[in-house]
Amino acid sequence: MRVSAEVVLPATRERSWEVLLRWEEQPRWMGDADSVRVLSGERVGVGVRIAVRTRLLGLPLFTDVLEVVAFEPPARLVMAHRRFVRGTGEWRLEPVGGRTSFRWTEELSVPVPVLGELVLLAYRPVLRGLMRSGLARLQSLVAAEAT
Repeated sequence: MRVSAEVVLPATRERSWEVLLRWEEQPRWMGDADSVRVLSGERVGVGVRIAVRTRLLGLPLFTDVLEVVAFEPPARLVMAHRRFVRGTGEWRLEPVGGRTSFRWTEELSVPVPVLGELVLLAYRPVLRGLMRSGLARLQSLVAAEAT
């Protein structure tokens, strides 16, 4: 399953990148993240591992472990989901004047034949809504910090 959302952030690409990499602050804008912890010794670059306590239907039900597998500051970050949910999440940042076009794409699978895909297809509109509302909160957060 593939889901994408995009927003224009009211800051430069470098500043937007800086805000995005504040791992522990991601729950401020990611609607389904209850908490984020860095698991690796490093906080920047390929190999960084984070644990995201994820809410489902408002309840923190599972912890997703993600690992940075591509790191191209300040343009692109790819994280691999390493637990029950498999796949990648990618962030792309493109400069637009003094602002930034930010595109978030998730490509996910669940290792349960047929049933896993059906569950993800049913969850797709929910995930798209979470991503869009999260990007709206991120846009507001970046705007508030710019003033």
